[in-house]
Amino acid sequence: QVQVVESGGGLVQPGGSLRLSCAASGFTFSSYAMRWYRQAPGKERDLVAFISSGGGTNYLESVKGRFTISRDNAKRMVYLQMNSLKPEDTAVYYCNTIIYAINYWGKGTLVTVSS
Repeated sequence: QVQVVESGGGLVQPGGSLRLSCAASGFTFSSYAMRWYRQAPGKERDLVAFISSGGGTNYLESVKGRFTISRDNAKRMVYLQMNSLKPEDTAVYYCNTIIYAINYWGKGTLVTVSS
């Protein structure tokens, strides 16, 4: 059974940092791309960062230079390092993978950026 489970969210002041983690199980992790999405209250879910099975990355324009996605295939983990956080980064962050055209989502982890 495919599962992805996020952790690491919390309350942080503007300019601060957080690292989100996503633990994956139930599939051949190293063979699949992984994604981080976020959804702010009243807004659509947006793709924030992407990492391919080979380690190539892509980012939402507004987080480029501040966020870094990475993966550890041995640990079956994907990370999102978030620096220089802004209030507009406040959202629930979701880990995602797509296997045979099926989207798998975690329950999300809440990130709140506020003073």
